[in-house]
Amino acid sequence: MTAPAKTELQALLSFLDAQRRHVLGILDGLDPEALRRPVLPSGWSCLGLVQHLALDVERFWFRAVVTGDQGVIEALDDVEDAWQVAPGVPHTEVLDRYRTEAGLADAAVAAMDADAPPAWWPHHLFGAPHLHTVRDVLLHVITETACHAGHLDAARELLDGRRWLVLP
Repeated sequence: MTAPAKTELQALLSFLDAQRRHVLGILDGLDPEALRRPVLPSGWSCLGLVQHLALDVERFWFRAVVTGDQGVIEALDDVEDAWQVAPGVPHTEVLDRYRTEAGLADAAVAAMDADAPPAWWPHHLFGAPHLHTVRDVLLHVITETACHAGHLDAARELLDGRRWLVLP
C-alpha cells in the first residue's frame, strides 16, 4: 500500500476512534440498571445500542464484509436481535465486546488497502454491492457510529440530564 493510502486509512480510523470514544464516554457513569433501561417506545437501551455497534457494525462490516472471515460469517445468524441484551449478560461484557471488536476491526483495516474490494458481500441483506472498497466501508461505519453516538447523547440526557458536549 502506498504511503498516502496508508495515511488516509490512519486518518479515517482516527475519526472512527473518536466516535467510538464518544459512544463509551457518553455512557460513563451510568449504572447497570440505567444502561439497560429502555429509552424509547421501541424498547432499545443504551446497552443494546452498544451491543448492536459491536456485533452488527464493527464485527459485521469489518470482520465479515471487509475480511471475509468465514467463522464470523457463519455466526452472523447466531444473534437474533443484537439490540436486545439478555438479562444475565453483565454490562461490562457488552462494553468489553465493543472494545474488542473495535480493536479487531482496526487490525483488519490496517492490513488492507483502501481501494481493495470487500472480501464478502451480504447479497441476501442488501442486494447488489453499494460499498465497493474498504474506504467505502470505513466511511459507512464512521457515519453509522456517529449517528448512534448522537442517539446515545439524547438517551443519556433523557436518563439523567447529562450532556456530552455543550457549547456556550
